[in-house]
Amino acid sequence: MTAEHRMRMGDGAIQWMTKEQIRADVEDGVNNAVDCAEVPALTEDDISRIVDIMCEKGRTVSVEPGEEVILTQDGGELKLLMDNGSSSPALEMSRTAAIQVHERALGMDTFEVAYFDPSTKQIKPVIGMEMAHCQNVMANTVIPMLYMFMPNIGLYYQPTGPFGNPPDLMREFKIDEAMEAGENAKNMMRDDIVYIGERILSTGMDGMDFDTTASGGDLDFVGSLEAVEEIRKTYPDADIQMGMSAESVLGINGMCEYKGMLAAGLYPHQQVKLAEAAGVSTFGPVVNTNSSRSTAWNVARAVTMVKECSKVSKIPLQVNMGMGVGGTPMFETPPIDAITRADKCMIEIAHVDGL
Repeated sequence: MTAEHRMRMGDGAIQWMTKEQIRADVEDGVNNAVDCAEVPALTEDDISRIVDIMCEKGRTVSVEPGEEVILTQDGGELKLLMDNGSSSPALEMSRTAAIQVHERALGMDTFEVAYFDPSTKQIKPVIGMEMAHCQNVMANTVIPMLYMFMPNIGLYYQPTGPFGNPPDLMREFKIDEAMEAGENAKNMMRDDIVYIGERILSTGMDGMDFDTTASGGDLDFVGSLEAVEEIRKTYPDADIQMGMSAESVLGINGMCEYKGMLAAGLYPHQQVKLAEAAGVSTFGPVVNTNSSRSTAWNVARAVTMVKECSKVSKIPLQVNMGMGVGGTPMFETPPIDAITRADKCMIEIAHVDGL
């Protein structure tokens, strides 16, 4: 049978496949998600719908009128200002002007302010400058504005931070010292997030976006949740969005708990319950892409996990899509054919509230 359907692999490469091969990949992706995350499988109707979307002939696909969802992004104004040699255009304009372009020309529903090195530890020394920038942005825009940052507990370990690196200490069989260093780093990161958050929100910003939460594992995740809980005491109505960094929380500590639940090993449908308990407004689940498998396989796997997360969640989901998550290719500028198909599947089958 002729391979007539143009498919992307997880690294963005083009692969021609038959409809039967695509269906087999979709079914295999669903089964993999069921095994990994212990979530229910998609229905036969859901599987057939994914296959149909993947096999659509157009270069791009879309949802029906009225089914659109909210669009936001991370990285903020940096997407226009940076020059990374491949994708960002390196336009010469102010940070505020770059944000206005996204609002007025590109039609973003919400947007984010981001520092050039947006990790918690790097923002703290320049918080005064960032507060002034946020005030200027709020005075010159209309759409909701969030302040985006990365918790990034890794910068609190040596050589960039004051505490020993737990993996290095564990290799030396210094288990107690590793556990203590991790706890100390978590507490300092949490306090810095609260310090930044309270000052940024005092400028009138609509909210905050925790980007790539838990990139440093369970301590990173729990420290971020504790920070949300503390910020909520001062700003109960702020929009706090928490986007994750991976589908499963790494057990760097292994014993770190939040509200009596171990954080290590949690998948999106479990992570969201802790986010709710902390006071998070919107949650951004992540499912990692396998670059050696097809987009059909990756999207089916991602949708299976996110559908269960959507089912159990009491707060809106802004699922992470792009650059190697949400079933999209692991590529800095993911191809639009793969992106739109993954988006459509997430909206129609996983029933997410935004992208």
